[in-house]
Amino acid sequence: MDRGTNACNFLLGRVVPLKLGYIGVVNRSQEDINKSRSIQEALAYEKRFFLDHPVYNGVSDRCGIPQLAKKLNQILEEHIRRDLPCLKAELNSRTRAAMKELQIYGEIVESKAEQRAILLDILRGYSDDFSAMIDGKSQDMSTKELCGGARIHYFFQSMFVKHLEEMDPCECLTDEDIAYALKNSSGLRNVLFVPEVPFEVLVRRQIARLSDPCHQCLRVVYDELIKISQACESTGLKRFPSLRRHINEVIQKFLDAAAKPAEAMIKNLIEMEMDYINSSHPSFIGGNKAVELAVQQMRSSKERVDIERVLTSEKGQIPRTAAVISILNGVPNQGNCPQSNNERPVLPDGSSSTRTWVISSIFGSRASSIGSPAIQSPGETLHEVKHMSSTTQLTEPPSILRPLEMSENEATEIIVTKLLVQSYFDIVRKNIQDLVPKAIMHFLVNHTKRNLHNTLIQILYGENLFEELLQEQDEVVARRKHTQEMLHVLRQAVKTLDEVGSDVESLHRTTNSGADASTRLTSFPDITNGRSSSSSLSSSSKHRARKLRNVE
Repeated sequence: MDRGTNACNFLLGRVVPLKLGYIGVVNRSQEDINKSRSIQEALAYEKRFFLDHPVYNGVSDRCGIPQLAKKLNQILEEHIRRDLPCLKAELNSRTRAAMKELQIYGEIVESKAEQRAILLDILRGYSDDFSAMIDGKSQDMSTKELCGGARIHYFFQSMFVKHLEEMDPCECLTDEDIAYALKNSSGLRNVLFVPEVPFEVLVRRQIARLSDPCHQCLRVVYDELIKISQACESTGLKRFPSLRRHINEVIQKFLDAAAKPAEAMIKNLIEMEMDYINSSHPSFIGGNKAVELAVQQMRSSKERVDIERVLTSEKGQIPRTAAVISILNGVPNQGNCPQSNNERPVLPDGSSSTRTWVISSIFGSRASSIGSPAIQSPGETLHEVKHMSSTTQLTEPPSILRPLEMSENEATEIIVTKLLVQSYFDIVRKNIQDLVPKAIMHFLVNHTKRNLHNTLIQILYGENLFEELLQEQDEVVARRKHTQEMLHVLRQAVKTLDEVGSDVESLHRTTNSGADASTRLTSFPDITNGRSSSSSLSSSSKHRARKLRNVE
């Protein structure tokens, strides 16, 4: 400003108030430069000017370059103390992220010994991760869905076992199928007992239906093991995609080989159950019990039919066959039923019919008619037939013969056969529910856990494969180099911030102790003689500041 002007109101903040206030200084003039006046002389002149000036001597404590330096140091110190913790936290976070990323990329592998050690570590870690996921001990356990061994257990209990429980033992097995099987097994004769052959034929057919769910369960577990193997992403596999592909191929072949004995075992289990029908099984209902239950069911059904027949007698009668069908279906119906069969018959040896496989009322119901007026010899009968004129001929039988109606005896036989099939099917179902999961676990799951590591070592651990398996992508190499450089810079930045923090704390303690701030001022470069002196920030602090700018 020009001579004779007064800037006191500005310095006091009366004209334009500022948050940090004003500091008045005497600038270096062209005259000072021409006369080669040093900085020290300029500072001394400035001090005398403010102390001796009649206007500015009252505000000399806020005027001069030393006061400006002190104020700036205070502002800088407050700024550093405020922002330094956040800067250090951000740098430490970036440093940890860089170290984690560098750990993924790993160190550069050069020697055979290092390649051998890394490959062994990767294969061991992969096998451990695979077993941990099956056993539920994985560190990366999901909290959103079932995974690993929990999914396999769910398949066994909630899908396989539940599906078998819901299977109807007599599904796809109608009463007509049972009736045809019983009649076909009798051949040319009427049987007095329920034949075992149709029961075994029918129960084998029902047991065969268990084969598909068992093989489907094996396939589901196989697919789940493939998913588990793909989910095992150890550190080394991300570095070496070639090793990842080879491990997937080995796992695929290994599980294929392990699934074959499991599949054969399941097939053998079904064939074993079909090959030998153990009617002596302690849980099997047996023929005597089945006949007893069938007779009771027929008796209760007849009673219901008789009651409804009395109630609806005014509406007419129903055929006898319809009544029998209603008994088989468990639905009461109308019709005339013989009352002689309501009571349990007694066999010739005096035993009750419910204690053997003999069906009630079978004696006499299939016997030939008696009471003919005369009994002729076969020769006489044939002689008479020859002299008779042929007036009628038999019609051609149809290609498919079906019985015209179903007797009560046949209905009872059907019920007995159904009870036997249901009872034995339940036994086989429980066996399959228990043994198929065991076979899958033994031949597939546990076999994989026990032998996967050794198989990987035998196939992949060879010096001729080291170069191929441990080949890194160019992108991985470039990222590792960039991450290493970034990590080095971040560590230097953290170190610089620590040093700056130490300098600030030291400066703060010195200021609080009452030391003169002017002693920490730098003597600015002397333009006349080219000499320079230290500033309040040391040269090392300036260097650290430049490094921080480089990091940013």
